[in-house]
Amino acid sequence: METIYKYALVILLLVVLFNLGQALYFMMTDKDGSKRTVWALTRRIGLSVLLILMVVLGIWMGWLHPHGVGQ
Repeated sequence: METIYKYALVILLLVVLFNLGQALYFMMTDKDGSKRTVWALTRRIGLSVLLILMVVLGIWMGWLHPHGVGQ
């Protein structure tokens, strides 16, 4: 379960980065008045919140172990 969970986190991170790149592309190519940039950034924010919640859940369930920098 831990390995699948870590792969899911990496895939979700790649999807977040893809949405960020997609928003940049739309911002550079679209004409004024297009909502595609806004929707790409909105999806990125939602996916980022999901990613953070998944990391918190993974730590809470014991599937992920923080390395303890600064202790």
